[in-house]
Amino acid sequence: MSGLLAGKRILVTGVLTDASIAFHVARLAQEEGAEVVLTGFGRLTLVQRIARRLPKEAPVIELDVQNQEHLDSLAARVTEHLGEGVGLDGVVHSIGFAPQDALGGNFLHTGWESVATAVEVSAYSLKSLTMALLPLLEQRGGSVVGMDFDAQVAWPKYDWMGVAKAALESTSRYLARDLGEKDVRCNLVSAGPIKSMAAKSIPGFEELADVWNSRAPLTWDLTDPEPAARGVVALLSDWFPKTTGEIVHVDGGVHMMGA
Repeated sequence: MSGLLAGKRILVTGVLTDASIAFHVARLAQEEGAEVVLTGFGRLTLVQRIARRLPKEAPVIELDVQNQEHLDSLAARVTEHLGEGVGLDGVVHSIGFAPQDALGGNFLHTGWESVATAVEVSAYSLKSLTMALLPLLEQRGGSVVGMDFDAQVAWPKYDWMGVAKAALESTSRYLARDLGEKDVRCNLVSAGPIKSMAAKSIPGFEELADVWNSRAPLTWDLTDPEPAARGVVALLSDWFPKTTGEIVHVDGGVHMMGA
């Protein structure tokens, strides 16, 4: 078998529709030779239906990252699909959520409970997911890749989700620091906006999109998740064996533009 991920075993979270970056990561990973397992939260039948649209239907495991029982049993449930003793080569963290009162221009009035939810689901879960799967990752050395949205600046209406992404970026660096000795890398792909299910939940998403329409040096297509997905697959591969704690921007260049 040939391909960038030939023989690798990859777990992908966050596949909800075939418009999501996570779906295209799973598709490209399979096309590049990987065996893929998906996780789903809530609407498992929907995720299972979407999984059938992949080149090869992938098994779907239920995972609520706020449920400790789910996390504690995750490695064993992944092993049921991949087999004993084979380990896991990569994990894709494509999980993010903020309650509606934490978005949309309500930054100064959002209560702690909603902020805590945004940070736990969108940032802390990178650590909890990675640690849940560490017994499988450390068998072969592995790559953890998370989906980011540039947290260097304050975006219109993004509010506490922006703060959560900043926490995600810091979490990734600390994981990279502490897991390097186990030959586990942790990196992020900071993607430009894509018209996905997640985007629809962000009030003022069109304002973000307008930034890319006017400022991206490379033409940015809001309907094309593949560039970001390719960045994730590259970081999952052996072509970045000594890259960790990094944020790779796949955003058409907007992150480096001045006024």
